Amino acid sequence: MINNEELPIGFTMELARHSDALIRFSNMEKNEQQSIINQAREVKSRSEMRHLVESIK
Repeated sequence: MINNEELPIGFTMELARHSDALIRFSNMEKNEQQSIINQAREVKSRSEMRHLVESIK
């Protein structure tokens, strides 16, 4: 399980708005989750974060 302190706040907020992406993210392997988290840390805008979360498959 990933510690919430590791998650960027904007990423957490977008996941809360997209329950389907949250479920998919929760079911990913730890290394896949870490890859998404690393991408989220590079995001520069709210719309970019929304796009990242919506792209979780």
